[in-house]
Amino acid sequence: MVVLAASIMSKNGKVLVSRQFVDMSRIRIEGLLAAFPKLIGIGKQHTYVETENVRYVYQPIEALYLLLVTNKQSNILDDLETLRLLSKLVPEYSMSLDEEGICQTAFELIFAFDEVISLGHKENVTVAQVKQYCEMESHEEKLHKLLLQNKIDETKRRMKEEASKIDQMKIEKNRGNKGGFMSSMGSGRIESSFSDMSISSGGGGGFGSGSGFGLTTDIDSFASKPKGRQPSSATAPPKGLGMKLGKNQRANQFLESLKAEGEMIVEDAQPSKLSSHIATALQPTDPVTLTAEEKLNVTLKRDGGLSNFDVQGQLSLQILNPEDGLIQVQIETGGNPGVIFKTHPNMNKELFANENILGLRDPTRPFPTGQTGDAGVGLLKWRMQSADESMVPLTINCWPSVSGNETFVSIEYEASSLFDLRNVMISVPLPALREPPSVRQIDGEWRYDSRNSILEWSILLIDNSNRSGAMEFVVPPADSSSFFPISVRFSATSTYSELKVVNILPLKGGAPPKFSQRTQLVTENYQVV
Repeated sequence: MVVLAASIMSKNGKVLVSRQFVDMSRIRIEGLLAAFPKLIGIGKQHTYVETENVRYVYQPIEALYLLLVTNKQSNILDDLETLRLLSKLVPEYSMSLDEEGICQTAFELIFAFDEVISLGHKENVTVAQVKQYCEMESHEEKLHKLLLQNKIDETKRRMKEEASKIDQMKIEKNRGNKGGFMSSMGSGRIESSFSDMSISSGGGGGFGSGSGFGLTTDIDSFASKPKGRQPSSATAPPKGLGMKLGKNQRANQFLESLKAEGEMIVEDAQPSKLSSHIATALQPTDPVTLTAEEKLNVTLKRDGGLSNFDVQGQLSLQILNPEDGLIQVQIETGGNPGVIFKTHPNMNKELFANENILGLRDPTRPFPTGQTGDAGVGLLKWRMQSADESMVPLTINCWPSVSGNETFVSIEYEASSLFDLRNVMISVPLPALREPPSVRQIDGEWRYDSRNSILEWSILLIDNSNRSGAMEFVVPPADSSSFFPISVRFSATSTYSELKVVNILPLKGGAPPKFSQRTQLVTENYQVV
């Protein structure tokens, strides 16, 4: 048996793919294939045609012909077996059995034909073996990649351990610089955060017990927050002293080892200076600072409608100087009937209900004073739940549609006039891609996270000039569910409660201390599912 060529042709005689297995000129093979459509009879039961020199063995596949051109001395039974194997391989590699599908996978089909036929003779292989040979899957390569990944993970783990040691050394350094200031705060550890209303004294006896209040916040990892405040009477240590503990050298060694293993490392330019700038910008400068923050949890349905809408807010107080602790806070609410307020257990509930004044039950006790890095003392919490879709500040509509071998995805946002949204980030999950998606049109900026396969759409500000916007991108064929859930992040400088601090009332007489108010709405969990 000698197979001269294996070809795929349309029924009107157009050659789509042809692979020659013996040395023959292009003119001859084109002449043989051009003669084939004229030789096919109508109504014949057999699927072979013989001429003076060659034999055509063929099989119809929908609107195509799978054709073997052999010499007349070839065993036709072997030729039919070869044709049967090739007919099983064609649907495995071609997404559609038409001209477009065959042309798009032409090289894959040629490689598969080469595994079945070698120098005109059939190889003893199966469909599964051909697919395995073409994929070139290597156990040694998998093992190498696994070992390489283990080295990278081990290096990252050691890097984290060293970072945590450096962080602990910086904490100990700060404690040593504070001296007696820290010792006067007691041995109990007090935590204060926006998500926890508990307020404890240094002695561990609760908000109403003990003679003083010492507050600290949880320490974030590796310089994400300032690690406390130096006492006003102490001399500030030289700037950048903490960086002499060996962080740069050790961290750079680990980064270099990661680079040597082939890991891509993006180094931040002077992260300590950036953290210090951010911390300085967030530190209060007024004697009294009140922060009203609302966290938004929203779940929208992909086909429209609201599944969950929940707003949780808190008003926190931060006092820098102990002499300003004997105060009361007078506030105004926006009158939203859906907002339910709840005061801290140690606050005077009757005073708040009658006069909208926040004060301690015992007016002789001052509010605790915190350091500049503390989040403050929680005074008031509120919550709002609603099924009204008009309360949602931002809606997202996603329309995936498959056309041929591409999926066109159109996403649009519509923002209500309730808020001006800042730093909007819309994260769209994508199927695993070899190349970044093709973004055809976008209102804003986009970035593709190849590691997590997420397309991030960012808009710096949404106000009256751009209450709606759209993005369109193209990816290979994919199921519509692979583009969900869509996650959204943003912030705003106004809140649903419209809470405002009207005045600070000093209980010991004299002029009220200067105060400032910070208001922020942030997303905690905002998704389209």
